[in-house]
Amino acid sequence: MALIEAKSICKSFGDLAVLKNVSLSVGQGEVVCIIGPSGAGKSTFLRTLNHLESITSGQIVIDGQLLDDRADGVNRSPLSKKEESAILLEMGMVFQRFNIFPHKTVLENVMLAPLHVRKMSKEDARARAEDLIGRVGLTDKLGVYPSKLSGGQQQRVAIARALAMEPKIMLFDEPTSALDPELVGEVLAVIKKLASVGMTMLIVTHEIGFARDVADKVVFMYDGTILEEGAPQDIFSNPQNERTRTFLQAVL
Repeated sequence: MALIEAKSICKSFGDLAVLKNVSLSVGQGEVVCIIGPSGAGKSTFLRTLNHLESITSGQIVIDGQLLDDRADGVNRSPLSKKEESAILLEMGMVFQRFNIFPHKTVLENVMLAPLHVRKMSKEDARARAEDLIGRVGLTDKLGVYPSKLSGGQQQRVAIARALAMEPKIMLFDEPTSALDPELVGEVLAVIKKLASVGMTMLIVTHEIGFARDVADKVVFMYDGTILEEGAPQDIFSNPQNERTRTFLQAVL
């Protein structure tokens, strides 16, 4: 069953068409990596899925529920705020920049949303937060503030915070692009661990080796369109599109 179905997604900023009829399906437990040059529309596409950007036209279906059905910017199937929120809570997102609260400790950052959005008890929220912080390898940092953490550690806190909401889907928007090279591996290791336990993930990344190792499907975007998608061995070893070949030759 597809947890994400994007159908003919178009997105324009004024006269600039950023997404042009993008369609993609992500199955339950599937890891899909999106690669491509800067300006291809990768991050914009990811942001349309959880309403950080509104689409101009197309359909978005999350876990069988219609989230968007738009034509010329008009939503043909509007949801109530409550219905929309319930669907959006199925998706956790990790950004390029860590977006964690500087005035709260690691534990407080991870507990916050379960307490206030999921309405968990403080005891349950703390237990879940401690478990997730342990899973990302930061048990010794519970009471530490973000300013005392490395970039890689902050990004691992951001991942734990997103997981605390118990999403069915995780979206990653170039999660290592703001990190120093020596810190990239620790974040990718956490994402690989999520893949190994069956988390459904859509990952925009420039880490080609990581995409080769972890993805079930690789998508190549160029100029607002999906030019090619397939298994990693097919995309990386025998790309069919000339643009894909040129891009991979440049980055590999």
